[in-house]
Amino acid sequence: MPKPPEALYLDRIATPVGEGLLVTDAEGFLRAFDWTTHEDRMHLLLRRQNPPTSLRAGRAPNAIRGALETYFAGDLGALSKIRWRTGGTDFQRAVWTALCTIPVGETVSYKGLARRIGKPSAMRAVGLANGANPIGIVVPCHRVIGSDGSLTGYGGGMDRKQWLLTHEGAAFRRAA
Repeated sequence: MPKPPEALYLDRIATPVGEGLLVTDAEGFLRAFDWTTHEDRMHLLLRRQNPPTSLRAGRAPNAIRGALETYFAGDLGALSKIRWRTGGTDFQRAVWTALCTIPVGETVSYKGLARRIGKPSAMRAVGLANGANPIGIVVPCHRVIGSDGSLTGYGGGMDRKQWLLTHEGAAFRRAA
């Protein structure tokens, strides 16, 4: 008999850069964070990286909401308090864990991130895993930039990436 779908809960939160979507599980872990403008992408990542799930409306735990609100208000270390988990491959989870080692206010290149996980020639695979990160901001994929210091793609949009890095005080080369 197949296992019933796991219940996940969808909440929304206002941020200075648009409405965010928070997906949590019954144990209070954050499973996804994305933007309403990219909701289809979030659903796709949830389907690809998790066993069958059932997504329904529900309020995220106060600890998660509070940490996000505090981060956007200027307490840049607040996100480290959020408990998260995700599916994905072992390689993807290694990349996402490595993203969490990038300090606030710093950036790393794809090459640097590949080195951090012990796979220095896997820059393209690291880029793909970074792009498949379902927990934006908390798992800080926005802190990955080009080797020359330029902004590179971000699933939430380049304007948001620039805002987030500026908010965190990170150095990067602005687009012309």
